[in-house]
Amino acid sequence: MLSPGTAFGLRPASLALAVALAVLGAGCGGSGRTGDALAVVSSRDGDYAIYGMDADGSHQGRLTEERGDLSTVPGINFQLDPAWSPDGRRIAFASGREGTLDIFVMDASGEGARRLTTTRDDDSNPTWSPDGTEIAFHRGNDGHVFVMSASGGPVRRLTKTLAPEREPAWSPDGRWIAYTRRSPGTPVREIWLVHPDGSGAHGLTTFATASFSPAWSPDSKTIAFAANRGGERYGIYAIGVDGKGLRTVSESTEDAFEPAWSPDGETIAFARDGAIVTIDREGNETQITDADNNDSSPAWNPAPTSGGE
Repeated sequence: MLSPGTAFGLRPASLALAVALAVLGAGCGGSGRTGDALAVVSSRDGDYAIYGMDADGSHQGRLTEERGDLSTVPGINFQLDPAWSPDGRRIAFASGREGTLDIFVMDASGEGARRLTTTRDDDSNPTWSPDGTEIAFHRGNDGHVFVMSASGGPVRRLTKTLAPEREPAWSPDGRWIAYTRRSPGTPVREIWLVHPDGSGAHGLTTFATASFSPAWSPDSKTIAFAANRGGERYGIYAIGVDGKGLRTVSESTEDAFEPAWSPDGETIAFARDGAIVTIDREGNETQITDADNNDSSPAWNPAPTSGGE
């Protein structure tokens, strides 16, 4: 379990933890209105779908009504990787409903889904520019980071190296896009940064291990991420945009992935052992969803309209 004082920004990082994202069973959804503070991916109904909830885990409900054919891989991977638009009115996501994964955008209510990309490659991990006009995403099994208009259309490749690059995350101030870069021929992944115009690419971490899922703090000064630094389990860490001030956010006996920062910067949500967990600045953890639901990929709404009361 997390020791007191290991929250983000409270003490230097220690040895961490390693990988195994279990695909567990199904549960049942919530009832009544659907909260809009957090979007998550859940397979509680069999297929992977996007659900909404309040910040405390209340008012859980399925946002994407379309259901995948569970006899097919595209049908199972029907809706993944939710990302809220800066104004909280839309959600970008990846979906395998057409065969390969494509980027879609829908209204925050789950209605009006529209396909933005149409290739034979898998497109995933969408992230919005702060002004809401562009979306960066990852294309291909190893692949690279691309950028397109938020309405679709032509894409431009952002990263230029031969190394596999994925999981882009656009900083709230618009200056950087963080992503993971794998050293060719090795399992080592580091967190990198690049300007949205493709300039200034450089490594942020040098752990010689596997790091995943960079997520920006609201002030664009810190990046949270998952890594297995020095151990067999994955933990959540945070590091300054200058590569300094590495901190441990959460350590436990279970793998932790996919950190996401709340709009006020006071809380980080992440996925652990099929559940969504939140941790505050004092290191207090709260499990807000049932592990039997197989929930993952928490995404905070920058402008929620409903509260957690």
